[in-house]
Amino acid sequence: MSERLDRIDTWVFDLDNTLYPADTAVMSQVERKMTEYVMKLLDLDYETAKKTQKSYYADYGTTLNGLMKNHRVDMGDFLDFVHDVDHSVITPDPELARHIAALEGRRLVYTNGSRKHAEKVIDQLGLNGLFEDLFDIEASRFTPKPHREGFELFTGRFGLAPGSSVMFEDSVKNLETAAGMGFTTVLVHPAAGDGAAHPRAGHPDIHFAVECLRTFLGEVHTSRRSRRHAAE
Repeated sequence: MSERLDRIDTWVFDLDNTLYPADTAVMSQVERKMTEYVMKLLDLDYETAKKTQKSYYADYGTTLNGLMKNHRVDMGDFLDFVHDVDHSVITPDPELARHIAALEGRRLVYTNGSRKHAEKVIDQLGLNGLFEDLFDIEASRFTPKPHREGFELFTGRFGLAPGSSVMFEDSVKNLETAAGMGFTTVLVHPAAGDGAAHPRAGHPDIHFAVECLRTFLGEVHTSRRSRRHAAE
């Protein structure tokens, strides 16, 4: 941990299923809203719309990107509709806030969602004022992770050096792109159940795999304090 993280001066966090636990009922609401949007836009029944939405997500990185490539769609209308969800299901996390506040260096959020949604999530978690800025799907010119073009827009916007930056994500695909650019990568993902392999198992582009972001950041601070005391 020390060798990789000691050189970090920029901490980059994905939003959904990363800053809050994946079992929080936020993305399930968003996915349902995306299916409803596809139903209305393409005049499909729910099951067909759901299959179409999932297919676009798999093939294009986001449902919106798939819709943009294949149909006429109002991007702002889509984002407003699918992110109109109940954010109160997110539990405030003061311990996470303390750990993020204690990180030395720059702190940023990079999300495939909208800025408005990101602001609501951060507010509900109690993380206001802890990040230098938010980089959303509109800032990436609607080029979603894992496409490298979006990552390059992100690093260019903030003048980041990937070699001294770490990215926290719940998506292996997104971290593959990040690692290819030189980022240190942390996969935030619940342990696989029923004996299934963790998505990180044996993956060369995943440097750390953790079940809980809060716990990992606490361990980072503990490790740094221990090394400082040892050096005194």
